[in-house]
Amino acid sequence: METVVVAVGANLGDRLKTIQKAGKFIEKLSDGLVEKGSIWESEPVGPAKYTFLNTAVKFKISLSPAELLKELKSFEQQCGREENPERWGPRILDLDIIRYGNLVIQKESLIIPHSEYSRRLFVLLPMLQIDAGWCDPQLEMTIQAMIEKAPQIDIQKTELNW
Repeated sequence: METVVVAVGANLGDRLKTIQKAGKFIEKLSDGLVEKGSIWESEPVGPAKYTFLNTAVKFKISLSPAELLKELKSFEQQCGREENPERWGPRILDLDIIRYGNLVIQKESLIIPHSEYSRRLFVLLPMLQIDAGWCDPQLEMTIQAMIEKAPQIDIQKTELNW
C-alpha cells in the first residue's frame, strides 16, 4: 500500500455536492483512513469564469498509479466531466494525483508528482493540513516552502464540510 494525495476541484454545477460525492468515492476506493483537507474557494486559473472549490485528500491504496488514474478519470466522467476539456477551463470535477508515495513518473499519460501543483495555492493549502511533513522528491521542497514561493491568488478557506 502507498500513501496517495489527490487534489479535488470543481467550478460548475453544485460544486459542494460534487466534492462530497468525490469524497465518498475515494473512501470506497481507499484501503484505510482518509484524511480530508478543508475546502477552499479560489479564483480560476486560466479561461474558466467561475470560482472553484478545491481541497485535497490523503489515503492509502493498493492500486497501481495507472489503475488509480483510470478509476479517477472514470469517476470524473460519471459525474459529467467532458473527456478532453479545455486546458484550465471550467470543470464539473477535477481529480489529480499529486503524489503516490515518493514515486516520480514522467509519462505522457501520467505525471507524478503532478506537474503544476507546486504553484497552486488551492492545492498546497489543503495539502498542508493533511500532508505537511511530505517533501517533494523532485523539488526537494516541503509544502510550506512551496506555499511561500507560489503565485498569490484570491483564495479563502470555507466552512463547508465534505
